[in-house]
Amino acid sequence: MADLQDDPQSSSTAAVGELDRMAPAAVPKRTEPASAESVSRPTPAAEPTEPEFAELVPDPGPDPEPDPERSEPEAAEPQPPEPQDSLSRAHALLAAHPVADGYNRLAWTLGQRQWHDLELGESTLDTDIPRLRTGGVGAQFWSLLVPAEYAGDRAISVTLEQIDLVKKVVAAYPEALRLALTAGDMADARNCGRIASLLGPVSGHALGESLGTLRAYHALGVRSVAFAGTRWAGAKGEGLTPFGQEVVREMNRLGVVIDLTGAPREAVHGVLSVSRAPVLLSHSGARALTDTPANASDDVLRALTPDKGVCMVGFAAEQTVRRVADHLDHVREVAGPECVGLSGMYGADVADVPHGDDLRDVSCYPHLIAELLDRGWSEADIALLTWGNAARVVRDTEFTSRATRRRRPIPTAP
Repeated sequence: MADLQDDPQSSSTAAVGELDRMAPAAVPKRTEPASAESVSRPTPAAEPTEPEFAELVPDPGPDPEPDPERSEPEAAEPQPPEPQDSLSRAHALLAAHPVADGYNRLAWTLGQRQWHDLELGESTLDTDIPRLRTGGVGAQFWSLLVPAEYAGDRAISVTLEQIDLVKKVVAAYPEALRLALTAGDMADARNCGRIASLLGPVSGHALGESLGTLRAYHALGVRSVAFAGTRWAGAKGEGLTPFGQEVVREMNRLGVVIDLTGAPREAVHGVLSVSRAPVLLSHSGARALTDTPANASDDVLRALTPDKGVCMVGFAAEQTVRRVADHLDHVREVAGPECVGLSGMYGADVADVPHGDDLRDVSCYPHLIAELLDRGWSEADIALLTWGNAARVVRDTEFTSRATRRRRPIPTAP
C-alpha cells in the first residue's frame, strides 16, 4: 500500500484500473431461483480456463530494454579483509605479550648523572618511559653489575647504592613502574599497565664469597646473580668449586635466578648438574655466529633444553634487526622455542653505546618482531620469546624455592 501512495503513476495502479473496467463483464447474469432438484444435486463450479484468467491479468508486454544510465549496480562480491602488515601485527602481539627484557643497564647510567626525567623523555639516553611503552616492554631486569676491578667492600657498597637508586626511580614513577619480586608481581604489573621492575643480575664477585651477603641481597629484593668472573665459577678454568655449589643450592633455596652469561663451559655444566631450577643467560647470543665470551656455544645451548633454561639474546652495539634475528633463529633451532628470550642491553648513553638505526632505542622492539614474523615465526613462539619464557623461569625458580626450603635449612656456613 505504501508503494501505491508513493508512486501514483506506477504500473500497479494501472493494473487496478484495468480490473475496474473488466469488472462488469465478469459479473454473472441474473437467473431464476434454483429448483429443489438442482439444490439437492449441486453442480460443481467449473475451473476458470486459461483465456478467462488471462483476461483478468494484463499482458505486461515484452521486457523493456535495460537503461544503462539507470540500471542498478551489481552487488559486489564480499572481499576478504586486508591482511595486516608485519609491523601492525607486531604491535598487536606486543600488546598481548609484552617484552620481558633480560638486561637494562639504566641503573648504572643514572648513577653517573645528577638529574634525569624518565617520564618526559631523555634524548641523551636510549631508554625512558615513553619509549618503553612504545616498544611494548612489560618487564625488565635492572642490571646491578659492577666493573670487575671493583672488589671486596667496594663492590658490595656500589651494588647497594644501585639497589637504592632503582627503588627510588621506581617510587618516583608509580604510574609507569612497579617493583616485582615474583612472577605473580610481573603479571600484576602488566595487567595494571605498569612495567615490572626486577632487581638483578648482581655481580657474583659482589657477594664477597659470602652466603650471608647473598641472603642480604635477596632480602633487599635482588632476584638474579651472575656467575661470570668469579673464582668459584670457573674464572681460572677450575669449573664450579665447592663454594660455588653451595651458592647454587642457596640460590635455589632463596628463589634467586642463576645468570650464566659469559660463564665458562665447565662452570655451566657444573651449575646445571647441581641446580634444580632453570637458568638464564641474561644477555647472550650464538657464538656460532659471533665469537665473543658472552655468547653461548651450541654445546651450552643444547644443555639448556632439558630444564628449559633461557638464552636471552642481546642487542650488541651497532647490530641490525636482521643480525639479531639471525641469532634468535639459531638459538631457537639449537635449544628450542622454549629456550630463547630478548635482552635489549639498553639503558646507556646514546653517545657511548650506539645501536644500529633500526634498533637505536628501546622503542624499536616492534621492528624486530615484524622481522621474525616475516621469517615465519608463529605467534605462539613469539609469545614465548617476548614474555612466556622469562616469566616461566622466574616462576619455576619460585617453585623450586618452596620445595627446597622444606628440605634444606638455612646454611650455618658464611
